[in-house]
Amino acid sequence: MGLVNQEAIKQFQFLMEEVDEPLKNTFQNVHQGYPTETLARFLKARDLNVSKAHKMKPIIPADLYRNVRDSQLIGLSGYSREGVPVIAVGVGLSTFDKASVNYYVQSHIQLNEYRDRVILPSATQKHGRHIGTCVKVLDMTGLKLSALNQIKLLTVISTIDDLNYPEKTDTYYIVNVPYIFSACWKVVKPLLQERTRRKIQVLQGCGRDELLKIMDYASLPHFCKKEGSGSSRHSGIGVGDNCFSLDHSFHQELYNYVKRQAEAMESIAPIKEGSFHVKFPEPDPKDAKIARTIETEFHKFENQNGRRKS
Repeated sequence: MGLVNQEAIKQFQFLMEEVDEPLKNTFQNVHQGYPTETLARFLKARDLNVSKAHKMKPIIPADLYRNVRDSQLIGLSGYSREGVPVIAVGVGLSTFDKASVNYYVQSHIQLNEYRDRVILPSATQKHGRHIGTCVKVLDMTGLKLSALNQIKLLTVISTIDDLNYPEKTDTYYIVNVPYIFSACWKVVKPLLQERTRRKIQVLQGCGRDELLKIMDYASLPHFCKKEGSGSSRHSGIGVGDNCFSLDHSFHQELYNYVKRQAEAMESIAPIKEGSFHVKFPEPDPKDAKIARTIETEFHKFENQNGRRKS
């Protein structure tokens, strides 16, 4: 956070003191005792522009605990040597190309909330210093073009993270990359902001050697412990080692947490199952334009791929 201008933080603090009481309470709920670090995150996400950062008004989606939906593979595999949580995401085998956009976004926000309210505070307490970010290892095993083509879903998630959870991930490590991702990445990469591009590292194969530079072997996600880029099978990996398994302690603790939150919400105001839906925020015009460009390029790639197969 040392890169953030202290004067900008002071200006941002002054603006936050002038907001209405509900937003003050929301901000207090977000920063959880670390207001300066939280302001710095929002400033970094808007290139230190105080006015733009002030418009990024966080919303705590408490009602999202009312429904639990599984439409993505995610897990906590361990911690880096700096104490930062290592979150594994099975992008290639996730079902977001089949799941309801509403339910997938809901699940995504629940996981974000669990990270911010349980995982990161636990890491902070364990290491005796504030830890407010994570690293993510994205497994592209089994990736299909149909999944990459879910532009609406990806845009909604990106917008929600940008407005409510900015600068929560230090680095995205992408592993087990098939050809289809490499081809699409050439299209997407030039469209991203430099700040975002710097965070994304596409690694060779399963990425084991590179990841061992920042974490111990025990913290590697299971799909990084075996060679065999793009393989959908990870031989020798037990259920206890598979951070995507529902039997893994991460998932047991996550579901218990969400269940308790849902019960608390239900006791306050019962709601009919399935009647609550996420209100999607409007994406930034620049981001919407990028999304349309990506969608056009994906369609071109899909058509070319189809012609080659035929």
